Amino acid sequence: MEERAKHHLKWPEKSRIEEIKSNFKAKFSFPNCCGAIDATHIIMTLPAVETSEDWCDQASNYSMFLQAIVDDELRFLDIVTGWPGSMTVSRLLKCSGFYKLCEGGKRLEGEFIVGKAAYPLLPWLITPYNDDESNDFFNTKHEAIRVMAERALSMLKGAWRILHKVMWRPDKHKLPSVILVCCLLHNIIIDSGDVLRDDVPLSIHHDLGYEEKSCDQVTSRGTVVRENILRHLQSHECHQLV
Repeated sequence: MEERAKHHLKWPEKSRIEEIKSNFKAKFSFPNCCGAIDATHIIMTLPAVETSEDWCDQASNYSMFLQAIVDDELRFLDIVTGWPGSMTVSRLLKCSGFYKLCEGGKRLEGEFIVGKAAYPLLPWLITPYNDDESNDFFNTKHEAIRVMAERALSMLKGAWRILHKVMWRPDKHKLPSVILVCCLLHNIIIDSGDVLRDDVPLSIHHDLGYEEKSCDQVTSRGTVVRENILRHLQSHECHQLV
């Protein structure tokens, strides 16, 4: 499955990126946005001989992280898994190949994804304004896109309940493959034009019980990009009112 279906989960070609950006702009007025990022814990029990503080997360569960980036159709464009759930999401991001590609200028050139306040503000990852910088107008627009990643993970865990339940002593070396295959199946459903029943996605948050602190990392270039987006949104709002 991993080999034969891998074409269902890959970073899009330039033409598809342009289509995603156009769709996000049409729906939410955000220019150059091509995705939303979020992460979720896959909870498990471990044999006593394998227990370790590395795998014990903030909710006192043993868990493995899944980081996902989704497009405007809730399709997974990039995933990262296999890392302990004790990490912060910002640390998980920085351990990913996606981060290294973006920082190296090989991905998201002039484009960006959106994420929650637990992520750093970077030129290619735009987070909301914090409480001290209150800007509800921007944050409301930003949140409308960001929650798409939440919805995708709720669909994933709702459709493939093995990821939502507490796994009984899984092989930590094989678990990433199980998670990947579930993500592939999620994308195959979308690519096939099928639609999940309304009662399939989780009715609760996909990571219930976990709270993330805001990340303090704010880059100057990220600040400039966010301010430019804000000005664009304000200008677009004014034109609509005229």
